[in-house]
Amino acid sequence: MNSRERIIKTMNFEEPDRVPLMCQFSIGFMLKQLKISPAEFWFDHKTFIDGLIELRSIFKFDGILVSLHGHNLNWRKNVLRIAKESKGERVFWSNGDETFCPDNDLPYHIPKEKNQKLNIEDINPDKLHEEIDYIPVSQGLYFHLDKDNLLSIFNEIFDKTEQQYSIHGEITSPLDYFMDLLGHESSLLALIDEPEKCKDILQKYTDGIKNLALKMCEQNIDAIKISSPYAGAGFLSRSFYKEFVLPYETQITKAIREKGKHVYIHTCGSIGDRLELIAESDTSGLECLDPPPIGDCDLEDAKKRLGKRCFIKGNIDSVNTLLKKSIQEVKEDARKRIEIGKPGGGFILSTACSIAPDVPRENILALYDTVEEYGWY
Repeated sequence: MNSRERIIKTMNFEEPDRVPLMCQFSIGFMLKQLKISPAEFWFDHKTFIDGLIELRSIFKFDGILVSLHGHNLNWRKNVLRIAKESKGERVFWSNGDETFCPDNDLPYHIPKEKNQKLNIEDINPDKLHEEIDYIPVSQGLYFHLDKDNLLSIFNEIFDKTEQQYSIHGEITSPLDYFMDLLGHESSLLALIDEPEKCKDILQKYTDGIKNLALKMCEQNIDAIKISSPYAGAGFLSRSFYKEFVLPYETQITKAIREKGKHVYIHTCGSIGDRLELIAESDTSGLECLDPPPIGDCDLEDAKKRLGKRCFIKGNIDSVNTLLKKSIQEVKEDARKRIEIGKPGGGFILSTACSIAPDVPRENILALYDTVEEYGWY
């Protein structure tokens, strides 16, 4: 059984030969392992592809998450120069903007003219773009999607890896686009003050994201991850989750599953009070399930509550375990999670959230050794 077959069987709740291993990398961790130009890795299509494939090979993961797509193949034409600095590279753009690309973190974009966040009163939902043409990576950082090279990355990686590994795409939740539009504080207040208008905006984003997801389903991928980090208890109450997240993510998950692809929702932090609600979205799986102290999810409890409704991808603490503990302690932690997650299938061993930039390489290599020793059915 190859790696791709292993993950597909797991997502289908069929018994694989062993528990699959597939973690999500932070950009900082990837850069520290590859030791390449951070600007090239972020902006260049080929460099990003080669990096993802090399990282999978180093850590022997069963799948590859393609977190960025739609690279501009002609991005260098808009660059005046790239200057090396002590902690990264600075890209000077022809329009006057700058992007600082650290060698251990996400880029920081510095626009020539600062854009002011809008107020809810300023927005006409009907005038929002129908096409999703950017990823709101973090506040002030956007990855613009080139419509002429929107999704080719998936088939290229699939072919370059000889169809041996499970390829997963990534989209961003409607709530993320909404919070990026207004800013975190203003958007959360708007949910209280202008709920119906907020729903109109969320629906507009949902339509665009769903269309993007449907195009992604036509590529050589097995699953799509919905990045939904702000939908946990740290930001939204259970009732607000039910009102402002569930209806919109459900439209996307159902559309993806109707195309015969799997979909899983990535939500950080505490989600123990809403596991069953998330499962109502018809998602194939859940990712993160952060354990205490970062979150509140106990794997055994989650496994019982979710049953065969959703596969689980998680839930090793990337900070308190992988960053701070020894190789032997990491192996023991992973062994316990395999022991809990393996029975009945539907479990992919993974970090709860992204591998933190300063996690020692040896601690991630130890995960493969652990699934090879304890993960066989």
